[in-house]
Amino acid sequence: MITLCGFPVSNYYNKVKLALLEKNAPFTEELVMTKSTDPAVLAASPLAKIPFIRTAQGGLCESQAIMEYLEAAFPSPALLPSDPYAAAKVRELITYVELHLELVARDLYGQAFFGGTVSDSAKERVRKQLDKNIPAFKQLAKFSPFIAGDTFTQADCAAYVSLPVVGMATRAIYGEDLLVAGGVDYKPYLKMIGERPSALKVDADRKAASRKP
Repeated sequence: MITLCGFPVSNYYNKVKLALLEKNAPFTEELVMTKSTDPAVLAASPLAKIPFIRTAQGGLCESQAIMEYLEAAFPSPALLPSDPYAAAKVRELITYVELHLELVARDLYGQAFFGGTVSDSAKERVRKQLDKNIPAFKQLAKFSPFIAGDTFTQADCAAYVSLPVVGMATRAIYGEDLLVAGGVDYKPYLKMIGERPSALKVDADRKAASRKP
């Protein structure tokens, strides 16, 4: 039995949770917050990052490493194409979503979501980088109807949980959703994915966790 550790508000936690649900893999959940100093947490995730999983063989951290493990441990239904090039294109999209969009926009989250302040220079830097990265992402993303083509893949697990955060953060800071402004029409895509049982479960749990004091 796999134990998924973290908290349901985290987009990376929910990326892994989506994959587990899509694969009908048996798992339980354990609430673990960031910056834990619990030795049991550090044994599985040495930087105390979430998500991580506990398995019969030991702990495993870093969301994409977990995704690769799940693909090997639970090969059906597949979330990566069998063709090596097509699988690499899925991984390419995951990198774009997480490294070139979400990680860049993350510098805005303090002000966008948590009542902090982001310097004007940081806002300018992030805007410049996103104005470059969003058209590059648009060039790769298919949305036909899934982000990598006609099949739900790991890239959809990443995109479904991270694209909305990028959109909300940029709208809060710049007054417009930079993804939409850049021609990435992702709202119909989110609606489609959001109707899947896995996404309905993830969204319900995220909203419930968000309401807790």
